[in-house]
Amino acid sequence: MVSFEEASELAKKFTKKPTDAEFLEFYGLYKQATVGDVNIDKPGVLDLKKKAMYEAWSSQKGLSKEAAKDAYVKVYEKYAPKYA
Repeated sequence: MVSFEEASELAKKFTKKPTDAEFLEFYGLYKQATVGDVNIDKPGVLDLKKKAMYEAWSSQKGLSKEAAKDAYVKVYEKYAPKYA
């Protein structure tokens, strides 16, 4: 099993682009693993991309950094065969 640090570096090197939903899955877990619970104001309704990113992160609220790292690695291992 790869570490969180390895998985986050390898995910940046995917040869194909994950879908928006898959990207948000990675993003929310990455932010939770590195920052913790969401600590920024919710973007306005017209900024759809930032709003989606905020909601992906917010959906991980309460998850410990360690649990988020483990979940990120599992998501990486799920998508790596498809995109690496």
